[in-house]
Amino acid sequence: MDWKRFFDNLGLNGTRWQWRIMRWERNWQALKRGEGLSETVSVTRLLIVVNAALFLAMLLQGLLTGYGLSAVMNPATELLHFVGAQYWPSVIEQGQWWRCLTYAYTHGGLLHIAFNMVALYQIGPLVEREIGPLRYFTLYTLTALTATLLGYLWHPMVPVVGASGALFGLIGFSAAYYNRIGTAGIYIRNIMLRWALFAFVFGFVVGADNAGHLGGAIGGALIGAILPLGVRGRQVARPLFNFLAAASAVATLASFGALFLSWLDFWRS
Repeated sequence: MDWKRFFDNLGLNGTRWQWRIMRWERNWQALKRGEGLSETVSVTRLLIVVNAALFLAMLLQGLLTGYGLSAVMNPATELLHFVGAQYWPSVIEQGQWWRCLTYAYTHGGLLHIAFNMVALYQIGPLVEREIGPLRYFTLYTLTALTATLLGYLWHPMVPVVGASGALFGLIGFSAAYYNRIGTAGIYIRNIMLRWALFAFVFGFVVGADNAGHLGGAIGGALIGAILPLGVRGRQVARPLFNFLAAASAVATLASFGALFLSWLDFWRS
């Protein structure tokens, strides 16, 4: 299709829009190959935006329901439950399956989200550049699930929020993956192991969900141990990871859709 003529006929700058469409097509083809997008678009940034948006939604709900500004630093359990916290009795007894993913985007206060987003901003781009956005998002989603599954075995009655399970998934993945690379990856592996040690100790001090941390780290390490290193191996595994990425995207979107529907039910009642 002659995009320049099409947009010229609409009274727009056809040349500019033609170049935009060509760039979008290149990015789409790169995404399908599991490669990175342009420097201005990244899954890491999108994850940070979604986490921040859900935190703002929690603050707004707190203001509307009488919690005031206390939600900024120490939101009530009821408020966290409203915006997607993991609580296994709600999942099992009420069928609120979306909590298995939305909890990883929900945070218990400003310090909580700030610490996790700083860690994601520091660790995420390294992993995303190495394995590509599709595999990266798959890794983030799957390790959020392994984190909450171990939490179910450890403390099924405890409400849980936070991206730290998935963050430990990135750390566990990096430790296993870069260890397989050899000398060139040892430095990065050691950095990730120090991150893990610091975060585990910090978790014990502040009473964080170390069960979720361990579950995420185990899930990430398993993926890091089997993800193909070479170009040929990645080409062979590409259909599988494209499918897993699509499934992760559908599951995440469906989870947020179900969460929003639960909000509508709450506001109507």
